[in-house]
Formats: sequence, structure tokens, C-alpha cells
Amino acid sequence: MPLVKPRPARPMPIRMTPLIDVVFILLVFFMVTSYLLPTSYLELENVTAAGRGEGGTPLPELQLTADGDIQWQNRRWQSAELATALLQAGHQEVRLATDGDVALDRFTRTLSSLDSAGIRTQWKRTPPDEAATTP
Repeated sequence: MPLVKPRPARPMPIRMTPLIDVVFILLVFFMVTSYLLPTSYLELENVTAAGRGEGGTPLPELQLTADGDIQWQNRRWQSAELATALLQAGHQEVRLATDGDVALDRFTRTLSSLDSAGIRTQWKRTPPDEAATTP
């Protein structure tokens, strides 16, 4: 007399509920433990060297301040009128520097304004300690 009953001939179904629970727990674990990058930084790649344009001529230097104005040729400009003045002066590419405390939305508005006017922009962010020491 056998002590163990033989297995039935039909296959046993796989229950999906425990598998879904395990996957959900793993998802929550990785979401909680993952490192999220700060959203206040925007990386732009500069392909030209030392602030020179494609032809080797120096690019106009623009300085974006925290209040949203742009300094160029010792004058403060709004981005719309600056784009017109740059195009009239024959500049198709500029170098934009920002103070350390410029808000991201002001930077992106200025960048998109120059881009929509057809002006290519290189960007250089001035670190906060340099911006404080620059006169």
C-alpha cells in the first residue's frame, strides 16, 4: 500500500496574484530607494571653443541677470528688443552667461526668444561665488 497518493495527470495552473504582488512590492521598493536628479539644472553642450563662432570671430557676450534683463554693450535689454538689435547688427550666434541666481524659467524664456529669432546661443553659467565677486 503506497503512503503517498500519485499526482494527478493534469497540469496545475499558475496563480498570478502572488506574482503581481511581488512585482508591485519591487516597484515600490525601487521607486523609494532610487535617486532623482535635481530638475533645476539644464545641461547644454558647447561645440565651439572659447566663445568663438564658426568663423573664428568673437561672439557677442550677453549677461542674463536675476531680474530677467540682459546686459549687452553696457546697456540693459529686454529679450524681444535684443533679438532685433542683434539681427540688425549681423549677429547670428551669441554667448549667453547667467548669474548664479537666475531662475530656470527666465533662462528658458530668454533662450527660446533668441532661438525663435534665429539666433544660435551658447550658454555659460557663472557659479554663485564668481557672480558675487564680479563687479
